[in-house]
Amino acid sequence: MPKYPKGVSAEETANVESSMSKAKAMYAVMGMTCSACAGSVEKAIKRLPGIHDAVVDVLNNRALVLFYPSFVNEETIRETIEDVGFQATLIQDETSDKSTQLCRIGINGMTCTTCSTTVEKALQAIPGVQNVRVALATEAAEVHYDPKILNYNQILAAIEDTGFEATLISTGEDMSKIHLQVDGIRTDHSMRMIENSLQALPGVHGIGVDSGVHKIAISYKPDMTGPRNFMKVIESTGSGRFKARIFPEGGGGRENLKQEEIKQYYRSFLWSLVFTIPVFLTSMVFMYIPGIKHGLDTKIVNMLTIGEIIRWVLSTPVQFIIGRRFYTGSYKALRHGSANMDVLIALGTNTAYFYSVYSVLRAATAPHFEGTDFFETSSMLISFILLGKYLEVLAKGKTSEAIAKLMDLAPETATLLTLDEDGNVISEEEIDSRLIQRNDVIKIIPGAKVASDGYVLWGQSHVNESMITGEARPVAKRKGDTVIGGTVNENGVLHIKATRVGSESALAQIVRLVESAQMAKAPVQKFADRISKYFVPLVIILSFSTWLAWFLAGKFHGYPESWIPSSMDSFQLALQFGISVMVIACPCALGLATPTAVMVGTGVGASQGVLIKGGQALESAHKVNCIVFDKTGTLTVGKPVVVNTKLFKNMVLRDFYELIAATEANSEHPLAKAIVEYAKKFREDEDNPLWPEAHDFISITGHGVKATVHNKETMVGNKSLMLDNNIDIPPDAEEMLAETEGMAQTGILVSIDGELTGVLAISDPLKPGAHEVISILKSMQVRSIVVTGDNWGTAKSIANEVGIEDVIAEAKPEQKAEKVKELQASGYTVAMVGDGINDSPALVAADVGMAIGAGTDIAIEAADIVLMKSNLEDVITAIDLSRKTFSRIRLNYIWALGYNLLGIPVAAGALFPTTGFRLPPWIAGAAMAASSVSVVCCSLLLKYYKRPKKLNNLEIRGIMIE
Repeated sequence: MPKYPKGVSAEETANVESSMSKAKAMYAVMGMTCSACAGSVEKAIKRLPGIHDAVVDVLNNRALVLFYPSFVNEETIRETIEDVGFQATLIQDETSDKSTQLCRIGINGMTCTTCSTTVEKALQAIPGVQNVRVALATEAAEVHYDPKILNYNQILAAIEDTGFEATLISTGEDMSKIHLQVDGIRTDHSMRMIENSLQALPGVHGIGVDSGVHKIAISYKPDMTGPRNFMKVIESTGSGRFKARIFPEGGGGRENLKQEEIKQYYRSFLWSLVFTIPVFLTSMVFMYIPGIKHGLDTKIVNMLTIGEIIRWVLSTPVQFIIGRRFYTGSYKALRHGSANMDVLIALGTNTAYFYSVYSVLRAATAPHFEGTDFFETSSMLISFILLGKYLEVLAKGKTSEAIAKLMDLAPETATLLTLDEDGNVISEEEIDSRLIQRNDVIKIIPGAKVASDGYVLWGQSHVNESMITGEARPVAKRKGDTVIGGTVNENGVLHIKATRVGSESALAQIVRLVESAQMAKAPVQKFADRISKYFVPLVIILSFSTWLAWFLAGKFHGYPESWIPSSMDSFQLALQFGISVMVIACPCALGLATPTAVMVGTGVGASQGVLIKGGQALESAHKVNCIVFDKTGTLTVGKPVVVNTKLFKNMVLRDFYELIAATEANSEHPLAKAIVEYAKKFREDEDNPLWPEAHDFISITGHGVKATVHNKETMVGNKSLMLDNNIDIPPDAEEMLAETEGMAQTGILVSIDGELTGVLAISDPLKPGAHEVISILKSMQVRSIVVTGDNWGTAKSIANEVGIEDVIAEAKPEQKAEKVKELQASGYTVAMVGDGINDSPALVAADVGMAIGAGTDIAIEAADIVLMKSNLEDVITAIDLSRKTFSRIRLNYIWALGYNLLGIPVAAGALFPTTGFRLPPWIAGAAMAASSVSVVCCSLLLKYYKRPKKLNNLEIRGIMIE
């Protein structure tokens, strides 16, 4: 509880938190050497009036203080720290005054890696931009920038300047956004009045107004305000004249853009067919039907025929109106000093078209010139490429289905309950689920989706959480249990209190994590990026060289004249080979090889409760050949229970446990929680006991805790804590310790006033299936190691049970990280599996950090892979999925490179001298379009991923802990 000055009444004290906003201050504290220093600083700060909370980090020499500014200020806190004997300086609060802001932007019109590289370079050149990631597959950019130097509108303008359409998806990670339609507005003044009223609300971050459709977009912090508050403010502003409702589109404009792009390609393709089919028929089919052939060959002026005029007229709209996107795309790319696929298409089709125009004009002016036009080449090329693009955007849309499915999990409506003071239901109201605010009470009927993250206030039921965590069996829920939004209530009625809404919800975090993962490039992608830099210029050189070689060979009779088809001369034959080379080469397939597979792989992982944070994690995970397991909560269930107590002094057991519980109540360690839980059994107020106050509390990481309770110095911890404090351990205690360790239990020693008083035995059962998982990992050639802070006896006993030979015990968090580094130095690719609490240093040090059993708390910074369930078999799923995804990436590269390496020589006429086979440009264009589609489809096959069959044979049984 925060401390307030004397004279502040109980009522005022109770209302302070609700009526006043807390301030946050961060201090750099120099001179701290150990946790005792940190404890003394923390104690001094907490003695001040108006302090809500203080956390001192001795490793980073920092102190974070939450306080009420009306009682105390930053300078007083700083002076207090200095009075304790340490140097303190105020650091600008990183959370309230962010020096870095993040925005996500949707980019329309990127076709290959050259496009994404162009955008990336343009953004990196802007002053104030700190980091940029542009993803071709998701058609999005993630930009970290300094809001003091520039704003997101300038970033959008820079993207538009490179020639692509840019739409803002989100700004900042902790913001929710809602779009409201306001009815009843007649003037701009009314809109400004509403905007000012909303801006004054606490928690409102930004407001965007579209006066044309009376739409207001509000960015807000869901822990401070919510959409129903906005509606009340809007409706009260105009004395009931204005009415607000959620905007029909709900802000899903980006999905609409994707659908519009698909429709655009489809329409363009259909229109190109309208003109191309007659061109194809007049040049390829009607020439063999005598009556029609005669009509088409009728000469109008000199050698100019009706057929040539028809083909010219029909192919012109295809070239310049339907094919305009290729001109604009290549112009914008060349303007920024890069060349993309549009440049190749524009060059190839223009060469065919303008040579045909020259041929037609020459025929019209010369009485004896017999030329051949290639109008069908340019129009058919454009048609086939548009078909390919249509199929590609269609397939690319399917790669992001995982995110769409996750978003669809949230129910559309919710039943809001109004309760009286005694908790009785007064009324029920059905509302849009997007209007739920923190602390709302929601009714969930059987078969309905849980509308928000929260906890159960009343009722009991089973909830199916498979869609979020992948956990197959329904989970029992009763009063006090947490529920996740988007899960399905099976049988009973539940009343839940909403705790995390909007962008804070588990579902929103998972979506954000998956989106971010799909943005992150795998290192192997650099290979494609390097190739794409030189690809287009190289193809243009190859194309020109092909034309020149065939033209010179024809000119100097380097090959028999019988090779030249009757309908063309040697120049035209050379031109056809040159155009074919230009349009068959495809940089797109290379650019899509990695991102599409990563997108599908991360999406499939999310649906199975395995959240992979991007391409880097995927690439590292497929190489893993050594896994380091934490013991508590990873190999064991993580719900320890006290199974035995032995006292060495005459003392009432209730008093003994009261001292220990008061000491351990301040610790977050699972063993501490187990002791406090057990101590409740000795109290009448078992549900919520008040323990005596603990003074001078110190937590010694990896050893235990100590504090003064009832003027008695109490120490609870392991053997090394006692030895460090010169406390003798009698032979009886040593004997009991050895016994507990032999039974895979943890022995906890308790000393009171410098004398060893008792030993507790704590048991933490093994997870079901742990032994089988370790043996499957052995069969996958993966070495397993246990690293734990627990004693050697317990660690070895647990390791023997699961079949692990390598054990490291009594390791502090930093020693776990050192062990990981040792293994890496020995040549292993190391994965660390831990619960993400005291394992953070090792999770960061490992090549792949896996946080297990994260449940709803999925925003674990340290881990590369987040395993939503507590099941160990998900470690195997994660490694297997990454191996399958990576083999798909390799297959994509083999196909994309192989296609270009084989296709270009065939298009250049390598087979023509021996077989007479040549690839007409329009077929080369079709092949090029097909290569991109085939790469995306190859990645899409990952959607049918099934976890290894060995795992299906595992009998996973639940463990009940009394």
